[in-house]
Amino acid sequence: MFQISAGATKSANTKKVLSPALRPDIYTLVDQTKSWMIGHGGSSNAGQPGDGLSYKSLFSTIQKHFPNTPQKPGMELHSQAEGEIAIVVGGVTNMILELSKWEGMAAGMAMRTWVDGLVEAHSKASQKTTIAQGVSRGLGQFTDASLLTKDFTTRIQIISCLKTGEHLRFLA
Repeated sequence: MFQISAGATKSANTKKVLSPALRPDIYTLVDQTKSWMIGHGGSSNAGQPGDGLSYKSLFSTIQKHFPNTPQKPGMELHSQAEGEIAIVVGGVTNMILELSKWEGMAAGMAMRTWVDGLVEAHSKASQKTTIAQGVSRGLGQFTDASLLTKDFTTRIQIISCLKTGEHLRFLA
């Protein structure tokens, strides 16, 4: 099982800082990935999973923040489309988890937006099974769980409750 992870620092004294492009890149990728999974990109013609080319623009943005990301899915994946989806899903998820180290609430909102985008893409796409398998593999094989913090999981739950209106149930 391979996980996408950020590159190692040069020395123990090197302090890692938040890339100013991380948050805008996350939201750009969420929108682009949703269109790509559905199989259309509006006027930009985003291609579709499995064509072997269109995921590379998404991948290059992920690789900007995680340079050790594998460019091609392993042979254990069942289809090229599933593998491309897995790499993109793992990469975007890792970017959000990386953001959570500095901006927990902003990352929580980004994660909720990401999940909503994945659900919408699945509901509108013709390749529902491939998308579901790719998302599952992306979360299981290409997401770096070491980026997840206890505080972030709590924030995700709070934001999820607020966005769905479940908090009103507790006020009654």
